Amino acid sequence: MTIKEAQQTVDNWINTIGIRYYNELTNTAILMEEVGEVARLMARLYGEQSFKKAEDAANANAQLGDEMADVLFVLICLANQTGVDLTEALAKNLEKKTNRDAERHSGNEKLR
Repeated sequence: MTIKEAQQTVDNWINTIGIRYYNELTNTAILMEEVGEVARLMARLYGEQSFKKAEDAANANAQLGDEMADVLFVLICLANQTGVDLTEALAKNLEKKTNRDAERHSGNEKLR
């Protein structure tokens, strides 16, 4: 699925199953909540925090993918609501990073 197709698919889902978009501020709050859920799992899977129960650890990788998909879904909702073409925005962002960081990272000793 392309990014454009994802934006169209989410829009179709919202307008049929979801009834309507939440307002932009509500979706921003939901986005922060979902990012927090990704952060919680990352801290336990790759950081120093432990899971409270063994069964939580057993399916954590599957949960991580699901939580990342939640972040993407809400981000796409916000893009759709604000008229942002994510394909175009990502292309411009990568061009900006490429121009700005062309020599920055290759000269960074910390990355070797």
